[in-house]
Amino acid sequence: MAEKIIPDIVVSRLPLYLQALEYLQKSGKTITSSKELGAHSDISAAQVRKDLSFFGEFGKQGSGYDIAYLYSEISRILNVDHVWDVALIGSGYLGHAIAHYPGFVEHGFRIKYVFDNNPAKIGQELGGHIILSSEKMVELIKKDGIKIAMLTVPSRVVQEVADQLVQAGVKAILNYAPVPLIVPEGIRVETVRPILQLEHMTYYL
Repeated sequence: MAEKIIPDIVVSRLPLYLQALEYLQKSGKTITSSKELGAHSDISAAQVRKDLSFFGEFGKQGSGYDIAYLYSEISRILNVDHVWDVALIGSGYLGHAIAHYPGFVEHGFRIKYVFDNNPAKIGQELGGHIILSSEKMVELIKKDGIKIAMLTVPSRVVQEVADQLVQAGVKAILNYAPVPLIVPEGIRVETVRPILQLEHMTYYL
C-alpha cells in the first residue's frame, strides 16, 4: 500500500496548531474546537478540520478536541515528542542570540555544539557551550549523528558550510543567510527571510 503523501502546506500549518494548543493548555482549557483552534492560528475552522483529517480522526462532532491528546498527537506527527540535538554554526550577533534563547530547549531542540571559524572566538563560552573550531564540525556532527543544523554565517560562505553539513550527515538546515542553498534531494532547507516579511508588510502600510 502506497504511503499517503501529505501536502507540504499542510505540514507547515501543524506547528501553528501546536503553538495554539500550547497556549490553550496554559490558559487552563482542556477542550477546544476547530473554530477556536483556527482563530488562534489565523486559519479557517474548515481548513483546520481538513488538515487534521490527513492524519486521522482526533475529535468528535459536537464535543471538540481534547487539547492534551491533540497536542501529543501533533507532536508525534512532527517528530517533536523527543529532544533533537542541533548544531549551531556561527557565533556572531545572531548566533549569540540563538545560543541564549531558552525557547528551543522548551520545544525539544537542544543546541549540542556551537562552531565558528574565528580564532578569537574559539574556546570562549556561549550560552553554556564552548565555541569549537569549524574544522571539527564534520567530525563531531558525524560522530554524534546530529541531523539538524542552524546556519548563522555570512552569505559568502553559507553554501560552502552547507556542503560540509551535508557531508556530515545533516538532513535539515535552518538557514539565516539571505541566500538560497543548493543541496541534494532529501535534505530539507528552511530559510529565514525577515527582510522579505518586512517588505510584505510595508505594502499594507
